[in-house]
Amino acid sequence: MSSTSFLKRQKERQRQEKQRDKNAKKEERAKNKPDKPAGEGGEDPDIAGIIPGPQPIPWE
Repeated sequence: MSSTSFLKRQKERQRQEKQRDKNAKKEERAKNKPDKPAGEGGEDPDIAGIIPGPQPIPWE
């Protein structure tokens, strides 16, 4: 019965160590992540200058 408890403790220790490693990698990725380039006032550059509503017909 004591070997079962030992195995459970060992397994829990491995789980905690894996979680610590995972969190450390996540923090490292967050630090190295480049800032997103923002357009005017934080506007998405893909849709910058688009006016909502009906658009003019291009051939007129």
